[in-house]
Amino acid sequence: MTIARPAPRFTAIRKARRDRAMTMSEGGYLCGKVRYRISAEPTDAGWCHCRNCQLNSGSPAMAFANVPVADFAFIAGDTLVGRYQSSEIGHRAFCTACGTPLYFKAEEEESIAFSIATLDAPETVTPGYHIFYASHIAWAGAADDLPRYAKLRSDGDPL
Repeated sequence: MTIARPAPRFTAIRKARRDRAMTMSEGGYLCGKVRYRISAEPTDAGWCHCRNCQLNSGSPAMAFANVPVADFAFIAGDTLVGRYQSSEIGHRAFCTACGTPLYFKAEEEESIAFSIATLDAPETVTPGYHIFYASHIAWAGAADDLPRYAKLRSDGDPL
């Protein structure tokens, strides 16, 4: 008995759909009114200890990862997303209903640095370094062995 195999074109289409589904992740805000989807694997995940992230999150550091702008989309509640020009280089997005911080977008970059904790499955993205560690809060030292950079990684070697 001969088993019919799918034509190569259909196999490629199924594989592309499966791969895209595997890389899609969703997340949202505390209030549940705003939801987003990312359609690419998050990259460059890390902890930021800069003063802006501390003030934005109300915590000693923020865990973030990057995704291309084209691969980030709001799927619900986009009218509730507020934006704040937090520095001369970029803006932050947050929920106007509950205040949850979501991302930082540098104006000249083609990616968004989003808060890992807002993912439905944040355990799937693991930070790999600390930046702006020179401004970490003394009573909140990192309890891991990840590399620590005084400012950005491009500014020099780990501390």
